[in-house]
Amino acid sequence: MITTTNPNDLVGADVYGDDGKKIGTVGQVYLDPSQNPTWITIKTGLFGTSESFAPLSEASFDDGDIRIPFSKDFVKDAPNIADDGELSDTEEDSLYAYYGNGAGYAGDAGSTNTYDSGSSADHNFDGDTRSAGHDTSGPNTDDAMTRSEERLQVGTEKVETGRARLRKHVVTEQVSRTVPVSHEEVTLSREPITEANIGAATSGPDLSEEEHEVILTGERVITNKETVPVERVSLGTETVTEQQQVSENVAREEIELVDGDVDTSSTSRR
Repeated sequence: MITTTNPNDLVGADVYGDDGKKIGTVGQVYLDPSQNPTWITIKTGLFGTSESFAPLSEASFDDGDIRIPFSKDFVKDAPNIADDGELSDTEEDSLYAYYGNGAGYAGDAGSTNTYDSGSSADHNFDGDTRSAGHDTSGPNTDDAMTRSEERLQVGTEKVETGRARLRKHVVTEQVSRTVPVSHEEVTLSREPITEANIGAATSGPDLSEEEHEVILTGERVITNKETVPVERVSLGTETVTEQQQVSENVAREEIELVDGDVDTSSTSRR
């Protein structure tokens, strides 16, 4: 049997069938007029997108798991009823007819397995306790709405934007230089016979044929190359900061009065 009356303990619990196999997880808990858990919806199907009703009258709750005397296929074939927070008499009767005595309905006197269809807040529990107010469109809340909005949070992260490499290659160019070079040229000089050079002039035969030569010299240009280091080149980085505009859509909730009269006499203005 179910040993807890706190719906918080049941929401999200795993549900196992009579064959020991998992059927699904609890989506919503439906309460009777005495606020006792009576029905649950079990999320089945792919990714839990389908919910089927199952009774708790013959169920047990141990170590956070719910066990019911039905198989998964039997639960999945239960009457298709919208989990909208309210069970009508007709819907509840169809569930009792399907589950039979396993739903705890056998015409017993004083049975409390019926719902007051006038208020969905008396039936449905979806992860919160009942309070002074309730939502007609979903789970119970307090006597006010909470308005929320998205806030844009902007930050930075360091990512790689590119790479730079140094590469060295050889380039050949023509270099011209002007270099002075010298050479010897032949010149003739004539001097008359004097007593100073008469001896050298008459030392040979009186008449003869002869040749006299002189070696001429000159400079020629030679080149030589040497490799010398001229500079060092390296890669570095520097941080440049710039302003960048960021635009993003953010959502917010707005609350407006859609029905009812508002007593403005007690509303303060400032």
